[in-house]
Amino acid sequence: QVHLVESGGGSVQPGGSLRLSCAVSGVLLTNYYMVMGWFRQAPGKEREAVALISRGGSIPDYADSVKGRFTISRDNAKNTLSLQMNSLNAEDTAIYYCAAGSDSLTTKSSRYPYWGQGTQVTVSS
Repeated sequence: QVHLVESGGGSVQPGGSLRLSCAVSGVLLTNYYMVMGWFRQAPGKEREAVALISRGGSIPDYADSVKGRFTISRDNAKNTLSLQMNSLNAEDTAIYYCAAGSDSLTTKSSRYPYWGQGTQVTVSS
């Protein structure tokens, strides 16, 4: 059974940075290639895809709202997924979820069978 655990969330001032990590267990990413990504959900809003990454890690895909500020990466040997977030603003405040298991770079959350519990990111002065 695939298990995802996020870490690294917290509170930061506008313009600050945070790095989220997602630890994967139950499967070896070197043996079981799957698309992974980060989604977020703000209060009163639908869950949205923030950043996706291909099985091997060579192809990232970003929401327009985070392009140039966020960087997604994965280390299949270490079974981890990361999201470096820079130049954060209030609109980035949300619960961030690690997702895995899609067979394509899709923003549809229903295509990802595996989810973490989420980590809160709050950007406020």
